[in-house]
Order: sequence, then C-alpha cells, then structure tokens
Amino acid sequence: MNLSSRELVLLFATLTAALFGVTAIIARPKWDEWQNIRKAQQALHEEIAIDERLIQQREKWAQRFDELKNQLPQYAESRNMDVHWMSFMDRVAQEYSLKIDKRQARSEIRQGDIYELPIECRDWSGSLEALTRFLYALQEDGAMLDIRELSIKSARENSNTLRGKFLLHCAYTREGGSGAAGMNAGGRTERDGAGAASRREL
Repeated sequence: MNLSSRELVLLFATLTAALFGVTAIIARPKWDEWQNIRKAQQALHEEIAIDERLIQQREKWAQRFDELKNQLPQYAESRNMDVHWMSFMDRVAQEYSLKIDKRQARSEIRQGDIYELPIECRDWSGSLEALTRFLYALQEDGAMLDIRELSIKSARENSNTLRGKFLLHCAYTREGGSGAAGMNAGGRTERDGAGAASRREL
C-alpha cells in the first residue's frame, strides 16, 4: 500500500499523540506518588529544623521552667488541695461580688514535680466589672492560677448580669519533690499582706 506524504505525516502525528497519551496514563500515578514523596520530605525537613531549634534552646527553656516552678507554692504531701483551692476561689469571688453556684474539683494531675488541680465552675453570675476584677485578682497570683476555659452569656432575667462557666487550673508543688519551690508565692495564695491590699484597691 502506497501512502502519500500527507498521509504519512498524519499517521506519524497520530502515533505520536497515542504514545504520549499512553505514557501520560502510565506515568500519572507515579507523578502523583513522587509529588507526595516530595511533600512528605519537605514536611520532614521542617520538623527536623524545628526539633533542632528546640534542642539548641533546651537550656534556655529549662531555665525558664525552673524560674516558673520557683514561683509556685509548696504544700505538704498529705494536704487535701481541692478544699484549699476551692476555698481560695470562693474567697476571691466573694470579695469581688461574683457569685459561684456550682463548682467541682477534678482529679489532681502530676507532671514531674508540678501538680495541677482543675476546678470546674459550672455556673457563675455577676456583672462584667465583678468578672473582670475576679479574673485580674487570679492573674495577680502569678503562675499558679490559669483560666483555661471561659464562657459568658447574658442572664435572661437581667441584662446587666452575666452568667457562664470556667475551668480554673491551680498549679503547685509538694514537699519532697526535687527542686521544690519556696513559700514566697504561698503568701499570695493565702491573700494576706500587701498582695491582698493591692487587690482591694481595684
């Protein structure tokens, strides 16, 4: 069979297009797999870089951790801390006219030498000013008290009254732990001296 030059060109173009199509179909999954490998390698390199920076700053963070730990109050190993911290929270709330109706202590959490006691307040009510002063007073006690969750809504019966709930974490150390903290922060916990006076001036 004799083919003209034009037919040969068309045949060659068709075969070439078919070859490229088959190659694309076969190579596409491999290309996607290669792209995924590249992305995984890039993510791994970024994680390694972050880990290297953390390792380089390990001494700095260890020093910072020790500084914060030394701000925490220290209590006896046998002391019941849920009673202590809930009583403390109630005193602060009463001082600033924040009403706490329902609260419950969760299980004590230990992380090395540091202990945490979460206290869940399921229902509080008061004005915006009372809430602000209450939160500020807790913050003034330093690293030991931290509000992790806080919800606020208007009370239906009174638009000037707010209601909500919060989760308070109380941090401390116990006697006998290595590198135990001093009692300097404990004074603030008992709310005596100049610290309590400064809060009453709010």
